[in-house]
Amino acid sequence: MDTLLKKIQSPADLRRLSRPELEVVASELRQFVLNTVSQTGGHLGSNLGTVELTVALHYVFNTPYDRLVWDVGHQTYPHKVLTGRRDQMHTLRQLGGIGGFPRRDESEYDTFGTAHSSTSISAALGMARAAQLKGEDRRAVAVIGDGAMSAGMAFEALNNAGVSHDGINADLLVVLNDNDMSISPPVGALNKYLARLMSGNFYEAAREGVKGVLKAAPPLFELARRFEEHAKGMVVPGTIFEEFGFNYVGPIDGHDLDALVPTLENLRAKRGPQFLHVVTKKGYGYKLAEADPVKYHAASGKFDPALGFPKSVPSKPTFTQVFGQWLCDMAETDDRLIGITPAMREGSGMVEFHRRFPKRYHDVGIAEQHAVTFAAGMACEGLKPVVAIYSTFLQRGYDQLIHDVALQNLPVVFALDRAGLVGADGPTHAGAYDIAYVRCIPNCSLLTPSDENECRQALTTAFRQNHPVAVRYPRGVGAGVAVETALNEWPWGQGVLRRQGQRLAVLAFGTLLHPALQAAESLGCTVADMRFAKPLDEALVLELARTHEGLVTVEEGCIMGGAGSAVLECLAAAGLAVPVLQLGLPDRFVEHGDPAQLLSLCGLDAAGIEASILQRFGSRPSLAAVNA
Repeated sequence: MDTLLKKIQSPADLRRLSRPELEVVASELRQFVLNTVSQTGGHLGSNLGTVELTVALHYVFNTPYDRLVWDVGHQTYPHKVLTGRRDQMHTLRQLGGIGGFPRRDESEYDTFGTAHSSTSISAALGMARAAQLKGEDRRAVAVIGDGAMSAGMAFEALNNAGVSHDGINADLLVVLNDNDMSISPPVGALNKYLARLMSGNFYEAAREGVKGVLKAAPPLFELARRFEEHAKGMVVPGTIFEEFGFNYVGPIDGHDLDALVPTLENLRAKRGPQFLHVVTKKGYGYKLAEADPVKYHAASGKFDPALGFPKSVPSKPTFTQVFGQWLCDMAETDDRLIGITPAMREGSGMVEFHRRFPKRYHDVGIAEQHAVTFAAGMACEGLKPVVAIYSTFLQRGYDQLIHDVALQNLPVVFALDRAGLVGADGPTHAGAYDIAYVRCIPNCSLLTPSDENECRQALTTAFRQNHPVAVRYPRGVGAGVAVETALNEWPWGQGVLRRQGQRLAVLAFGTLLHPALQAAESLGCTVADMRFAKPLDEALVLELARTHEGLVTVEEGCIMGGAGSAVLECLAAAGLAVPVLQLGLPDRFVEHGDPAQLLSLCGLDAAGIEASILQRFGSRPSLAAVNA
């Protein structure tokens, strides 16, 4: 059966449709997205919620000439479908397939690569200013979610956008996609009418005409200005955006094309900074997702849309679950423990902690910089904050990690989830750099547990220190090691030998210990579980260097500046010239795909480790000749 959606190969095709046909396209598009995600996995609720908004934006704006910038990017599946990638959607988030987020190298319609939040307004403003400098009459649109508005970067951009440059205002439209239903005014006929009225020429002409009259009497003009702000504020929550210099319109129903299209048409014709507030519902049109938007935020794999997500009980606990249980257990023993997360309660495994210790749980929203300094402030008062944060998101609070935590040597624990490769989410979410960026900071330590039980021990060890300590652990399940109930800690700064061999010694940092052990069985190598990237167990490193002909370092992190670099620095300081092979993530962004497949492609599975060792050291009876 031929559908309207199949006829759309680009937004230009969409713009040739009649307004009533847009409703049909939206319905077909929603069903297509649902069917696609049910086969590939991926973000669901947010994409179902932006169908009509996406249709309206591409219908009204001349994309890709007009720039459309999406925030976070996990709500862009409808955008991908309408911009020529419908037939590729079955490859979504798979190795060699299309990404789950906008990518400039994937399509000209993806004007800015995203995945982290709150960047859209800054990027779109830069595009708007660039268009003015180049004399191009194009529009720039930033679509940002209500959660992303909690980050300081969004407000920095708003503050800059509302200021004229050389007397010229930027032609920028910010679309706030409010899907939390948290704004008290109802969305209905009255708001639709007001939005169309306030975005149209009559309202603006009338307002400017009255201003012209009243400016002759300054007291009356100021009174009228304040009355307008307060009257408008009683109907819409836009006063704050007006103060930034934007013309605020909304809120309007983000699922009503009869409201969206004419409002966007009016705003496209306007100059200067415009702000449109739309209210949408996550999971809209799919009852299961509407009823439980948290659960249906993303699908981890295939599911039957008629039945919903299957109940999955992993045979082994995930590292995230190990952290969540440890957090509750440690909180029972120490009432100074405070749990902090930047809007990742579920992802970081803090649901149970929130339930049991609500007064000690703090979700600060999508505000990683604030989360780190907030923890520092608590530590100053004698508390013991644990910041549960993805490795890739701590990058956003790096200045605060250095200046607010480390410089003052405050006892904050950073539980770095999603360390290493993360699979389908791809390079924007990979925790590839934390070993390098943490270990170079004075006062900071970094622990690299190799399994679930070591993760619990590492967290306990970190919590009992009196300085900043980070513990990195990957996404998903580990080796299946039983987790003890006791809160035992490690001897500080000491690794352990896991296998005694000959000739070569493998120094493993983190969960790659297990493939390293498999490779060592075949090659007859010694294997050390280093446990600490900083402080490095220098005594163990030097002992292995003196008793073996070569060393191999293995880590699921970037090679440059990583744990292997720490080993080289140690050897150099001791004046030992020992050949060292560093294995880790390559100096490129690793694409999305199945995690095991990605590790294999990076040579970090057992076979890859063995092959790299043989390629470097071969089967020579002695390595002394290598350095001769």
